[in-house]
Amino acid sequence: MIIDLHIHSSASDGKYTVTEIVKEAKNRKIEFMAISDHDNINCQTQAIAETKNAGIRYVTGVELNVTFSHPKYKEGKPVSLDFLGYQFEPDNKALKAKLALMAKYREERAAKILDNLNAEFRKEGIAVLTKEDFHQIEASVDGTLGRPHIADYLVKKGIVASRQEAFDKYLVKCDVPKFPLYLEEASKLVRAAGGKLVLAHGNDPHGTSLATLTKDLSEQTAIIKETMMPYIDGLECWHTRHTPETTRHYLTFVKENRLMATGGSDCHQKPVVMGTLDILSWVADQFKK
Repeated sequence: MIIDLHIHSSASDGKYTVTEIVKEAKNRKIEFMAISDHDNINCQTQAIAETKNAGIRYVTGVELNVTFSHPKYKEGKPVSLDFLGYQFEPDNKALKAKLALMAKYREERAAKILDNLNAEFRKEGIAVLTKEDFHQIEASVDGTLGRPHIADYLVKKGIVASRQEAFDKYLVKCDVPKFPLYLEEASKLVRAAGGKLVLAHGNDPHGTSLATLTKDLSEQTAIIKETMMPYIDGLECWHTRHTPETTRHYLTFVKENRLMATGGSDCHQKPVVMGTLDILSWVADQFKK
């Protein structure tokens, strides 16, 4: 059974539309999947309908960015972690209202990031970005506006050669704090909508993960046990940037603590990697139909 419970669409920062994702999933013989866009569930109703027509089992998904801190690490300063919500009702009013608020904040944050970028550009003698540039960035987004869209626009303008260069040279330096969503609230929102909350890519060395606090796997799972257990239902054990050692360690932890184990490629279609992980078929059995 081919499973992928972590795919992004053009409703956030993926390249493919829902229709294109479902078509590709069918071609790759994916049997159980979720589209889990960043802070956005606008495509879920469409995804439910299209996967049903394609004969693919589907579970609703979303990826929420959470502000987290631990007194033993980074002097207690907050870091970003991602959590995956699954199997929630896509029409839940409280969840939709919170995500709408977060989307509005994302637009305000993007405008402030552009102000910071312009300050850097003035120092370097680069033409500043205008309101028209901001409108063009917004027009390139089907759903949730984020820094990757700004990075892609800087590439389009010829200011940088790649998205990675945009982040390395400008977007890390010019960043503005994200919407302050905390784990307890994220858990309440997803669970009240009938869903489950799962820590995403906990040991991703290049993403928002516990690796920013510690690279030691035992310390990571100790953090989870000390601070997250009342609020989460599982861990993403399989991920494109998880090592086999990470997967084994996380699987042992979820079994010992009676948590769910999930997995997904985190595919943004750049390149297309959906359905490429060897996720064990019993993962699908954890989600009651």
